[in-house]
Amino acid sequence: MDNKFDFPIRKENLRIIFIGLAINILGYLLMIGGGSDNPNEFNAEELFSTVRITISPILIIAGFAVMIYGIMKKAKKDHSQE
Repeated sequence: MDNKFDFPIRKENLRIIFIGLAINILGYLLMIGGGSDNPNEFNAEELFSTVRITISPILIIAGFAVMIYGIMKKAKKDHSQE
C-alpha cells in the first residue's frame, strides 16, 4: 500500500507565491505615510503623491496577480520520485 502524500503546490510554485507576497508588501509599504504631525496643517502634495496614488496600487494588484499565477501554475511532474 502506497501512502505517499502528493502536496499540490510544489517548491517552484511556493517561490512564485512568495515573490508575489514580497511585491504586495512593497506596495503596502510605499502607501504608508502622508500624514502630518500638526492637525491644522494639510500637505496635499505629500498625501496625493504619485507613489501613493498610482505606483503602490499597481504593485499591489501585480503582487496578487503573481500569487494567483503561482497557485494556478501546473507544476512539472517529477519523475525521479516515482
